[in-house]
Amino acid sequence: MRTMRTAARLAAAMAGLIFSAAAYAQTPSAAELLKKVDDNEIYASITYSGEMTVEYRGKRFVKRFNAAARGSEESYIEFVNPEDAGTKYLKKGGRLYVYSPDTEEVMLISGHLLKESMMGSDMSYEDTIDNDKLSVRYTPTLTGSETIGDRKAWVLDLKAKKKTESYPRQMLWIDAGNGDLLRYELYALSGAKLKEYELIRAEPIGSRRFPVEGVMRDLLRKGSRTTFSMTDVKLDAPVPESTFSMRNLER
Repeated sequence: MRTMRTAARLAAAMAGLIFSAAAYAQTPSAAELLKKVDDNEIYASITYSGEMTVEYRGKRFVKRFNAAARGSEESYIEFVNPEDAGTKYLKKGGRLYVYSPDTEEVMLISGHLLKESMMGSDMSYEDTIDNDKLSVRYTPTLTGSETIGDRKAWVLDLKAKKKTESYPRQMLWIDAGNGDLLRYELYALSGAKLKEYELIRAEPIGSRRFPVEGVMRDLLRKGSRTTFSMTDVKLDAPVPESTFSMRNLER
């Protein structure tokens, strides 16, 4: 009888070990999760039509634009809604320029101005033109998992590798099934949470799932939120060189 009990205990222990090993094997590494986010969201080039719906202090503004970008060094945005028609932004050679149709002048946006709100939205100029791999800029740590709605998500804590990062720390919630970046939070060096983002919709484009609609909240602006959506998205297709020229910005 004692032998049977011992055998049963050993069998139960072995089953527990096997279950634990299987569960462990299903847990991805922090590096794998961050690579999945990069694989989904980082592009060689992109063109799309965009819309920002800004809600702030009881008012609602809708801004529409056409955009293109190539790598992390070149991007172009032209606003087409009546109130802002003709306002253009060009990132080239590490610099960001804005053209105003009211003054017919080009202004360089640099330094602390890059952290300012773009067109009254919850996104800064830096937020809108960022296309650099998180895996290159941050060291990730897997802190566990949580449920967002009915979706299981892995939670990553990112620490910046360089002091020059605008957000020294980020928290990411990544869908355990398809790798969607469901939510992220951006933090200051002091530890204060500055912004939070929630995914509304991602679409399959080629071999990736690309975020085409989401909500950003700047927590320093009470009661503010910006819904950002994209249509006619084309990824990794050639974009004419002339798109990213000063001539295109000024004409």
